[in-house]
Amino acid sequence: MIDSAAADSGRPAGPRSGRRRRGDRPSGTELLAAAVGAVPGGRARPGQQQMATAIEQSIRSGEHLLVQAGTGTGKSLAYLAPALTVDGPVVVSTATLALQSQLVDHDLPRLADAVTPLLGQPPTFAVLKGRHHYLCLARLENSTEDEPEDTLFDAPGRGAGGTKWLGEAGRLGKQIERLRDWAMETGTGDRDELDPGVDDQAWRLVSMPARECVGAARCPYGTECFAEASRARAREADVVVTNHSLLAVDMLAGRHIVPPHKLLVIDEAHELADRVSSAAQAELIPELIDRAARRSRPLLTPELAESLTAAGDSLAVGLAEAPGGRITGELPGPLRAACTLLDAATRAALEKIGDVKADDPDPVRKQQAKAVLDDLSKTAQRLLEEADHDVAWVEKPDGGGAGRRALVVAPLSVAGTLATHLYEDRTVVATSATLALGGRFDTVARALGLAAPAGVDPTRPHPRAAALGTVGPDEARSGAGADTPTADASKTDRANADGPAADPGWRSLDVGSPFDYPRQGILYVAAHLPRPTASGLPAAAGEELLALVGALGGRTLGLFSSRRAALQAAELLRARTDLPILLQGEEALPLLVRRFRQERASCLFGVMSLWQGVDVPGDACQLVVIDRLPFPRPDEPLAAARAAAVDASGGSGFASVSVPIAAVRLAQGVGRLIRSTGDKGVVAVLDSRLETARGYGAFLRKSLPPFWYTTRPEVARGALERLGRA
Repeated sequence: MIDSAAADSGRPAGPRSGRRRRGDRPSGTELLAAAVGAVPGGRARPGQQQMATAIEQSIRSGEHLLVQAGTGTGKSLAYLAPALTVDGPVVVSTATLALQSQLVDHDLPRLADAVTPLLGQPPTFAVLKGRHHYLCLARLENSTEDEPEDTLFDAPGRGAGGTKWLGEAGRLGKQIERLRDWAMETGTGDRDELDPGVDDQAWRLVSMPARECVGAARCPYGTECFAEASRARAREADVVVTNHSLLAVDMLAGRHIVPPHKLLVIDEAHELADRVSSAAQAELIPELIDRAARRSRPLLTPELAESLTAAGDSLAVGLAEAPGGRITGELPGPLRAACTLLDAATRAALEKIGDVKADDPDPVRKQQAKAVLDDLSKTAQRLLEEADHDVAWVEKPDGGGAGRRALVVAPLSVAGTLATHLYEDRTVVATSATLALGGRFDTVARALGLAAPAGVDPTRPHPRAAALGTVGPDEARSGAGADTPTADASKTDRANADGPAADPGWRSLDVGSPFDYPRQGILYVAAHLPRPTASGLPAAAGEELLALVGALGGRTLGLFSSRRAALQAAELLRARTDLPILLQGEEALPLLVRRFRQERASCLFGVMSLWQGVDVPGDACQLVVIDRLPFPRPDEPLAAARAAAVDASGGSGFASVSVPIAAVRLAQGVGRLIRSTGDKGVVAVLDSRLETARGYGAFLRKSLPPFWYTTRPEVARGALERLGRA
């Protein structure tokens, strides 16, 4: 999806050379004022203005900036307005498609219309997605021939064999025909513009992963390539909107995908490290090895093709025998043998295939085969290396039934990768509603590859804080002045005059929220409940849930730590109340959220995907219940490995890894309650540790918005009863 203000006005998105020079250009705060003034009833928000001012200062100084901006701040316009003062393109990266769509469909067009009179011409913007999001004409040409090979007999993720029924293959054929018709109509080839859409199996047949692409110069459809066209438009845009996954791939690939830029804005920054970790992750799956063998068979001798098949069979046996979970020592013998066979087979196959040449009869297929084999070879070598900086684990279905089985490897930490590749030759602004954990930015900063300079007290306010009109974190936590932005202590190399001059340093800022949390909401911790032990919903917690939901009469979002707990809660309330209980998994999530908004007495229960991204303002959601603190499960391989590494170095893995993860998740879940200035309600945490745990209990509470706090159940129920009668 590519959009631009210039295109809306009938002009193509041309080069940026027509924009005024910096000296003639309005400031970011002037552009923000114009954007706010163009909204009916729009008014200035102190936090939004402070954030825009801080970003302008970072643009001038080159300092990197971490900004915590609570819900309702209007942070999108706060960073987009000053971004338009930068010479050259600005890149904005988001974690979710929802925010990406909001920026491109709403915020940027509105901003462009408002600031065009000030800039003298409309700013342009573009969306940049991974190559596989775009229709590939070369793949589409061969899709009928590919279909039996890649989908009729092979469907990864369907368990052993993965066979598809002929009826499903026929349905895929119809989808391919519809894609052929769409290819004649679409101007962008962007999958998100295909309505109705097609399933993932069909799309894989007509899209091209970046690793398998031969490049425009060697592709017969290079001049018509939708992905190349999207990159060309991005190079000419003033603002490029992308996603964390593509940003991560760009960093790992040497930064040649995203256009060169001076300013990078990372929204939803608390998710960046996980996305980079996912991009650096690799896996071996028997079905993929089998597919690679069949794809490359025409290019190989029968013996080489058979060696690939044998390696896939060996991996399947090894995965069947190995227990699921993290591999803490050496690779088990069968898995090591499978990786050794695969390494030898892929190397021999790659040598036989040779280089892709311009006069090859089918360079596209040859490159596809080479790319897949090369990935398999590198992953096998990486697993055999057993490096200290990597974590390996076996994925298999619970109970040993049918389902996905894989051998996975991922980096123990990506902080070094981010420190090396994220900040070089550009200013980075990272923002989120959840960056200050325990009231401080240092935990998230370390995860993002930033460290406090030597000799700088991380709790000391930045020298510019007073100039920005900020107050300290203690004043912010008191709840005074809910509309007053607050500044957390900032860290910058400028505070250390003896530090290296080449490093521009970084600082942090908490601009608060326009919401009056102490007046709008209550944080109730059921401190009288026993400490949770076994998985599921304890009986005492179930009774507490019944009492709270009954006091309000529904209107409850239940966020549970496990599918089992959510199911038990739903069954309990269905058995003992007449309220409509909606359970995640029983219908598509968008339908459940819509029903939750519309049916006043309903309750919606679910697991981790509900903890963020669900936006239900108003009185449809006035009680958010969290069954237990969302610490990572002991069987989460990466979290467990990272905690073990800290323990081994003499630290506390629980405090350094598990508690920060829980803090981010808890803050995201609690944030579901107050979504607008008129919202009121209660957050109820049925885990007594939030009150009773010495050390991390207080840390977690300080990571949350400053609600009015109580541990008295009668106070919480009384508040809910009053809301129920309102």
